Amino acid sequence: MAGLWRSDEDLFHLISRELFSAVVGDVMDEIGLTAQFLPPSVRPLDAGMRVVGRAMPLVAERISEANADLFEERPFGLMLEALDDLKAGEVYVCAAPDTDFALWGELMTIRARALGAAGAVVEGYYRDSEGVLSQQFPTFGLGPYAQDMRARGGIAKFRTTVRIGQVRIQPGDIVVGDRDGVCVVPIGDEVEVFRMALEKVRGEQRVRSEMVGGMSASEAFARYGIM
Repeated sequence: MAGLWRSDEDLFHLISRELFSAVVGDVMDEIGLTAQFLPPSVRPLDAGMRVVGRAMPLVAERISEANADLFEERPFGLMLEALDDLKAGEVYVCAAPDTDFALWGELMTIRARALGAAGAVVEGYYRDSEGVLSQQFPTFGLGPYAQDMRARGGIAKFRTTVRIGQVRIQPGDIVVGDRDGVCVVPIGDEVEVFRMALEKVRGEQRVRSEMVGGMSASEAFARYGIM
């Protein structure tokens, strides 16, 4: 967008430098997008991790009669194909209701980093925590759990629309995550959301400065409409 950003690289740099999940979520609330945060159980592996990028959504399933053929032919389902299909700046976003095995690990991290991916967000568990931490690859999930995917399930679909909690996630939506949560900005709303978020956070910086200088909360809100 002329004057603010001209490419995903510019936009992601702005988000990483100036924005955070809370302000992006607040702005989406203002325009009626009120169900854009993943469940609060989805947390970063390390509190300092932040993720910004475009979603590459996947679905993980347990092995069942309905999908037995897929997993008989491929021990991880379509996981290897999906991993190799990651593009630079993308986030591996895995919807995985009713799974009890790890969806992310060290070797997956090595491959994702090599491809320039931005991070992994899974509706389930990760493992090889030390190996992932050593690479400082932004990884979000329900926590560490070493039980393997193989023989239990795997990836059934990728580059498809998924739902995690209340959030509908399409390929290309923008994922913003930090220690306060993970939110998803729909691709069709990204210009409005990030323009408003940048205006809001820059306004908040003025309010912060005024309040540090002694301005009351009431006066700050009356003058700037921010609190």
